[in-house]
Amino acid sequence: MSKTAIGKTIRRLRMEQGYSQQGLAQKLGISTSYLNLVEHDQRNVTASLLFKLTDILHVDLAALSGVQEREFEVALREVFADPQLAIEPVPEAEIQALAAAPNGARAILALHRALAGAREESLGITLPSGRKIMLPNEEVRDFFHDHENHFPALEAAAEAINATLNAQTIGSSHALAERLRQVHGLIVRVQPLPGALRVFDAKARLLTLSEDLPRESRGFQMAFQLALLEARDAIDPIIKAANPSSRDATELLRIGLLNYITGAILMPYDAFLETARHLRYDVDAIAARFGVSYEQACHRLSTLQRNGARGVPFFFLRVDPAGNVSKRFSAAGFPFMRFGGTCPRWIVHSAFATPGTIRVQVAQLSATETFLCFARAITGRPARWGEPPPVRVVAMGCDISHAGEVVYGDGLDLATAAVGIGLSCRLCDRQDCRSRAFPPLAHRLSIDPLTTSASPYKFEAKK
Repeated sequence: MSKTAIGKTIRRLRMEQGYSQQGLAQKLGISTSYLNLVEHDQRNVTASLLFKLTDILHVDLAALSGVQEREFEVALREVFADPQLAIEPVPEAEIQALAAAPNGARAILALHRALAGAREESLGITLPSGRKIMLPNEEVRDFFHDHENHFPALEAAAEAINATLNAQTIGSSHALAERLRQVHGLIVRVQPLPGALRVFDAKARLLTLSEDLPRESRGFQMAFQLALLEARDAIDPIIKAANPSSRDATELLRIGLLNYITGAILMPYDAFLETARHLRYDVDAIAARFGVSYEQACHRLSTLQRNGARGVPFFFLRVDPAGNVSKRFSAAGFPFMRFGGTCPRWIVHSAFATPGTIRVQVAQLSATETFLCFARAITGRPARWGEPPPVRVVAMGCDISHAGEVVYGDGLDLATAAVGIGLSCRLCDRQDCRSRAFPPLAHRLSIDPLTTSASPYKFEAKK
């Protein structure tokens, strides 16, 4: 835990929970002046004080890691580097100060998102009806990110459902089909289903699954139907508290929460965490053990954030060949970009060249941020002959400090294997990168007609 991060994090948590410096200092049994020095990183935090903070602020040690501040810093740098703002460079010290004020940082980010939406509307990027595109998918992504992709109420609901199933067949297609038949009077059929993968006819009490679905996906769809019928009482309060801004966002959130509880039914938390630790997070082996797909196992690994029973904190990303991100969660503190492309040196992109093969990379974002990443391209079935099959890369990663717990770190020389990557070309300070697509916005270009550089854009280092 860095000394720089801890003071800002304590200040943020104090302000979010409505404590004055004097009030929190009294609860901690220290002077207000001492707490002020701690918040300004001029005093170290002792172990006893650290545990008092977690108890009084009702957070665990992970919440004091400064991850949120770093995420705000990345997002604010991206905003201030927007060339259309035409502003002078914002010093790092000011960005860090803003990141430590969460409400102000969120307001700036919200204003920039509104500006981006206004730009799109002014450029004619609206629906034919003239209705403005509100990007409900981004709203839902932010919601899952803010909750670290973990929902105790849904875990409890899944455990309640599993408690009524045969312990030996939890998550099996047969057990799920029997539950749907016996409790809800549903018949499950597998047959050709043009244009759809799953259709539920409530009147006929018929659940039809496409024969195009692989076996593990059929099990997922049956568990999804079970969650749809039995988990409303757990899901509705979460949606109400989230207060989505539109009907589209509400329904996307509902589907996301249903997908979450479906994964929890197929892969019960305690058994899944125990298996993941035993198999050292070997995703193929975990998927085989639970009868789920590679992507389903990856997604579940990103949710293991229960207090007192945490798994390795992973980030999760799903991206298509055009660079469109369809899923994104980060319990590992990886700073995803909201707009524009990611670094071409990142393994996420090279994984498309070897479908079905897991590729591993030690990705170094900065001197203090290095991640063990693994990625695999997954190819689906085309709708018909002649169409290109859908291909997506599923990528995961964790802080390099967890490499010893993960099978993909075996055999790597962590001291020499690191590959330097950036958040995006426009925000990257790395010199002599042959993969650079754009010049960095915060640097002056160094143009010399007498020299041809290996890098597409030479630029001057910051002074």
